[in-house]
Amino acid sequence: MKSILLFLLATPLVAGCTTVPPPSGREVGEARIGQRVDVGGPKVTPLKVLEDSRCPVEVDCVWGGRVQIEVKVETGRSSKVLTLSTDQPLPVADGTLTLAGVVPERSNRRTIAPDDYRFVLKFSGEF
Repeated sequence: MKSILLFLLATPLVAGCTTVPPPSGREVGEARIGQRVDVGGPKVTPLKVLEDSRCPVEVDCVWGGRVQIEVKVETGRSSKVLTLSTDQPLPVADGTLTLAGVVPERSNRRTIAPDDYRFVLKFSGEF
């Protein structure tokens, strides 16, 4: 699991742009659609992909695009369904939830099935 997580964190978010710096600690988790993960306090379950407008790896784009997912965020006894995006951290409890990485890369040569997505989620702050 640790090697997969390190691979995901080293994978470029957007072709030709920046990579995700490797975060430390247990505030990072990797999840698929429907898989609940503890990110150091809140428990997060990706529910569905709302948008994947990332630039395909075969193309040079002016805008890198983004991924938006619907997530269920559980904090103690309450839970909320929220939208989380690669370009906008989300305030949760006394911290911030970030969609830090998404694989596989987008390609013009294939469609990504919902079950193929992996999301790297990071929580920074207090819980």
